[in-house]
Amino acid sequence: MLDRTHPTPLWRQLQNDLIRRLRAGEFTDTFPGELTLVDTYRVSRHTVRQALRHLREEGLVAATRGRQPRVAHTAEVVQPLDTLYSLFASVEATGRTQTSQVRVLDIRADGVIADQLDLEGSTPLLHLERLRLADDEPLAIDRVWLPAAIAAPLLDADFSRTSLYAVLADRTGTRLDHSSENIRAVIPTGAERALLRCPADTACLSIHRRGESAGRPVEWRHTLVRGDRYTVTAEFSVTEGYQRRPI
Repeated sequence: MLDRTHPTPLWRQLQNDLIRRLRAGEFTDTFPGELTLVDTYRVSRHTVRQALRHLREEGLVAATRGRQPRVAHTAEVVQPLDTLYSLFASVEATGRTQTSQVRVLDIRADGVIADQLDLEGSTPLLHLERLRLADDEPLAIDRVWLPAAIAAPLLDADFSRTSLYAVLADRTGTRLDHSSENIRAVIPTGAERALLRCPADTACLSIHRRGESAGRPVEWRHTLVRGDRYTVTAEFSVTEGYQRRPI
């Protein structure tokens, strides 16, 4: 079991043994709880929590306060290029539950963002920032700006479990019909890594997106998504080029 005379800390020995058991297929969809691990390994609850914290940071288990630890799902959110899409719908399509923690929802002016939307610098903008989660696992930090003249009715909306585009269409009649994106790999900042609970060696995809409705820019969005949980795909034909998919 664990060697108390060894210089390796007990929590590290516990972590290594749990990784061994995970790789051996001993745990499938279930994972022993904290008290079970305490009894099995005859260690303190603090030691168990240290080991679980590092397993969570490595993306091997999902361990959140008040819930039974479980084996983390490795299924990625896959998004084809050349489509208008909703991250909400993309996550739900994998069979996972999408929720959001709203960090900011207000009206403000931002000259840099206004320029992206072809607006005057002092134009009021609705700003929504959310931490997006899939089955309670952080997936993305999502920041969006829309002209307040259109989006002000969204100020009192509950975005914890719904799609921005669905609410936008329902409350304002505005539906996006065109978008352009720039996607690049980045190293997240320390604050972003903490929010996303990224392992130290995980890069992110930085996605800047401008959405339009009837030829008018109505959305500027920046999404920072974990690179180990999100994939973009494209199809190519020698005769037809990239294959566009129906919206």
